[in-house]
Amino acid sequence: MPNIASPPSQDSVIELDDSPSRRTPFYMAKSWIIWLQQSVLLRLSAAIAITKTVVLAAQAATIATTSLQTLTSGGLYRISYVIRVTQAATTSSSLTVTIGWVDAGVALTLVGSALTGNLTTSLQSASVVVRAAALSDLTYAVLYASVGATVMQYRIDCVVEQLA
Repeated sequence: MPNIASPPSQDSVIELDDSPSRRTPFYMAKSWIIWLQQSVLLRLSAAIAITKTVVLAAQAATIATTSLQTLTSGGLYRISYVIRVTQAATTSSSLTVTIGWVDAGVALTLVGSALTGNLTTSLQSASVVVRAAALSDLTYAVLYASVGATVMQYRIDCVVEQLA
């Protein structure tokens, strides 16, 4: 991550503008604008980068283990998801999300608790920070069950952010 340069402490943040055409007689000094653009904004934009987003709506089946992203570099990643029932089943339903990754050659998974509300207000979200190896996959899967003539439908949104 880029280092933030020291602010231009010898320069005033505000400078006077003596030109008669200006509505306000003050403006930010150029040295401070450059510092904000080159140091602070650069650091902020490098801090967290969303690398992948998956949005699947009107799902009515199990999703087998699926790659969210194949990593080109190892490091820390945050994987977040939100899953919501969008059509309730006639009788009952269940959804279970599994997130997977590989760290130092070891395949790891995080299995969420079963979402069994069977209402269109039923939802679950989670975030997990993982250390994942380069050239490995971050994965997700959804285990689905629905009972009744009307099948349950759901939407899942997944986001991958590279932290370091």
